[in-house]
Amino acid sequence: MSNIGQYAELKVAKLVDFGVYLEGEDEALILLPTRYVPPKTQLDDTIKVFIYRDSEDRIIATTLIPKATVGEFAVMRVKSVTNIGAFLDWGLAKDLLVPFSEQKDKMQYDQSYLVYVYLDNATGRIVATAKIEKVLRDVETNYAEGDEVDILVGRRTDLGYQALINNDALGIIYKNEIFGSLKTGDQRKGYIKKVRPDGKIDISLQQQGYQNEVPKIGEQILDLLKKEEGFLPLNDKSSPEDIYHSLQMSKKNFKKAIGLLYKNKLITIEEAGIFLK
Repeated sequence: MSNIGQYAELKVAKLVDFGVYLEGEDEALILLPTRYVPPKTQLDDTIKVFIYRDSEDRIIATTLIPKATVGEFAVMRVKSVTNIGAFLDWGLAKDLLVPFSEQKDKMQYDQSYLVYVYLDNATGRIVATAKIEKVLRDVETNYAEGDEVDILVGRRTDLGYQALINNDALGIIYKNEIFGSLKTGDQRKGYIKKVRPDGKIDISLQQQGYQNEVPKIGEQILDLLKKEEGFLPLNDKSSPEDIYHSLQMSKKNFKKAIGLLYKNKLITIEEAGIFLK
């Protein structure tokens, strides 16, 4: 059945004590168990469901929403590790298997990993792989330095964090460029910092370049000053942690921005903090 691992809007074909049967492809009947049947459901009603295989390998429907469908990426937590692989919590009654052969590193209980969900053609079962590089190997991209992108933060490495870029490429966020908290599973806006000759991509969480970033940050500081009655207890001697906690920006860019605001006579910088003129 081609819609395994996907959503479908199916018509109610039969009412039974333990749920309803929905009419699938080729008039095959698919069970939607009672606990997922919407109240007052009648024959010929149409219900949006997700189709997968249950623990007994039967095709079944649910109105629960999985963290990813077949063909999608997501970060999921390991619920258990067995002799066949790791099982992930993907939001359904049946956990999602990552076979040992599809693990980049041996998965650990209660840790979260970036995975790709796919349909195993040999078994017809939905499984996942952590070998994201393999999935994206033949995907063509054309990123340029400075491009704004959507990122999904993956596993932590010695260098920083791996991140999925727009669902079609992998990059890295270096740990010395991370200000504030960042963890596996976070979804952020990012910027292409560098595309290396070997195709590897460096990502920044802040837009690069004085001309791009500083005026925008300056506007953010001015807006906050107006909301805070013209004063912020921050200056160029404040710690990077205090600056990020208050403004979600690096100390480097903060100092550039307040320098520009001071030069334009919009603020004063004093020992207690910055004041709006």
